[in-house]
This record gives sequence, structure tokens and C-alpha cells, in this order.
Amino acid sequence: MAGFVAEFGVLWGTLLAVAQVLAVMVMLLLTLAFILLFDRKVWAAVQMRKGPNVVGPFGLLQSFADFFKFVFKEIVIPAGANKTVFILAPLMTLVLAFAAWAVVPIAPGWVISDLNVGILYLFAISSLGVYGIIMGGWASNSKYPFLGSLRSAAQMVSYEVSIGFVIITVLLLVGSMNLTAIVSNQADGVWAWHAFAWPTVFVMFPMFVIFFISALAETNRPPFDLPEAESELVAGYQVEYSSTPYLLFMIGEYLNIVLMCAMIAILFLGGWHPPWGPIESAPLPGWAVPIAGFLVLYAKIWFVFFLFAMVKAIVPRYRYDQLMRLGWKVFLPTALAAVIAVGAYRVHEVAAARAAPAAIMEMTGG
Repeated sequence: MAGFVAEFGVLWGTLLAVAQVLAVMVMLLLTLAFILLFDRKVWAAVQMRKGPNVVGPFGLLQSFADFFKFVFKEIVIPAGANKTVFILAPLMTLVLAFAAWAVVPIAPGWVISDLNVGILYLFAISSLGVYGIIMGGWASNSKYPFLGSLRSAAQMVSYEVSIGFVIITVLLLVGSMNLTAIVSNQADGVWAWHAFAWPTVFVMFPMFVIFFISALAETNRPPFDLPEAESELVAGYQVEYSSTPYLLFMIGEYLNIVLMCAMIAILFLGGWHPPWGPIESAPLPGWAVPIAGFLVLYAKIWFVFFLFAMVKAIVPRYRYDQLMRLGWKVFLPTALAAVIAVGAYRVHEVAAARAAPAAIMEMTGG
């Protein structure tokens, strides 16, 4: 009997974990549908037009119509392509994009896997994401997508370095690689958020800006969508893809964009804590606190994506040499200097904290 109960407990725990993963995946896919529509609406509004407004009320079903269009179109694989790698590339991109969300906390206590090394996990997954793009460009057996994939990979690797050093400044302030701990460190209101906290605001706010711009380049968003807009104008590494494989590439790309928006909110904008203080202090019943925290983080993600959409609409595209110069000659040295400055501040802070009890003991003659 005890063995049956133990087996049932394991089965129930497994089913609960699977249900949790499916819930996060469904939430992300629905978010992608409406965030893509929002992206198109913002771009249209800047150009003083309406954007999608026919399919469903206010065009709300446009993304779902596009989804079914892609699903039912014919899958065309070039005759000279490596068919196995050609199909694996978008699948790999999609799986890795979903896998990155396993360690992202979306509310107090709401996280699939609360790893103590969550940041390292994200670095590993984002580094592997380059392989999907390289595989897609190479397997197409065409020079244009291959050149686009090389440009895209070089761009992603270049800006991952800057993003890594910016995240190190946050880790130095928090003393933990756990994303939940990073959010908890910003619980005391807007002036405790890492982008605005005193006295590190003079270093961390520029790091917030560098992370935001690097996130645009990391996800191939305008004005850094060079692989899709070089002189050949053939849409980069996915030019030979159609139907569902192309859709998988796009879902993976937008999942990474939403992930970057979430990371900006978590690392610099207080995560699920509102501007006036910790979410736990809100006059809410216990069961409603995680829901409120999720809604606060969700609103911040949408706000950051609005900034992404506005940049797409109003900033002219960079040349490739300008893109690389910005990453290696401006962002990398600046982020390195910030790591040194924050490290020195933390050493001074720790030394002062250790010296204070000794000074008190000396004054009291203890």
C-alpha cells in the first residue's frame, strides 16, 4: 500500500510539472499572438495608418489567421538542401527558445525550475540558439541564406559579450545568480530597482540602456536586422523556408524577444514588484499576491516591448560595420569599466560593513 501511495505521488508530481510547463507554453504563445499584433499596430500608428483591423474586432484575430495560413501552406524543401538539417534547424530554434523560460520566475513562487544558477542556464541556452540559425543557413544550400546566417551569428555572439558583462554588474550587486533573488533585491520600490538605485544609478542606468540596445541586436530587431536587409534583400538565413518551418523560426525569434523584455524587467525594473514597494505588502489575500505579481511583471514586459516597437518605427537601420563597431568598441569597454566600478563599490561596501561592528566595540570599550 505504501509503495502504491509513493508511486501515485510521483505520478501526480510529474503530471503537475507537465501541466505547469504546458500552462507556461500556452501563455507564451497567446502573448506572442497579441504582441505581434501590437508590434504591427504601433508601427502603423507611427505611420498614421490603421494596421490590421479586418480579422476579428479591431484585428485581434489577425495573428491567429496568419498562424493557420502558415500551417496549411505547402512545405517546400530545396532540391539541393540537406533535408534532415533543414528541418531540424527551426525545431532546434523553437525548443531552445521555449527551454530558456524554464528558469524565468513570472510571479512570487511561480517558476518551473528555481535554479540557483539560473543566469548561467540562460547563458548556455542563448549560446546554443546560434546553432539553429547556422544550421538553417547552411542546410539551405544557397549562398544568400548562408551569408545571412553568418552575419546573424556574428551579431548575436558579439552582443552576447556585452550582455554578459552587464549582467555581471547586476550579479555583483545582488550576490546571487538566482533570478528570484535578483527580483527580491529590488522589492523596496522604484528607488531600489537596479536601473535607478542610489548611488549606483550613475553606472547601472547606462548599463540598463546598453542591455536594452544589445537585446535589440541579440534578437535581430530593427535597427539591427542586418541579416534580413543587406544589399541582396532576400530575408537572411530563413529565405528558403516556407510554411510551418518558417513559422517555427518566427515563433522562436519572438519568444527570444519577449524573453529579453522579461529579463530587462527582472534585472533592472523590479520584476513583479510595483513602484511603491514589495508586492507582498499589497492589501491582498495570500492567493491573489502571485496573480498580482504576475500582472505587474506582464505589464512591464509589454512596456519594454512598446519601447522595442517604437525603436523599430523611428530609428534608421545601421550598416553592418556600424553595428560591429558599436558592440566591440563602445559597449564592451563601457560594460567592462562598469564591472570594475560596481566591483569596487561592493568591496568598499563590504569593508565598511565589517568595520562598523569593530568601531562600535572600540567606542563602547567592549
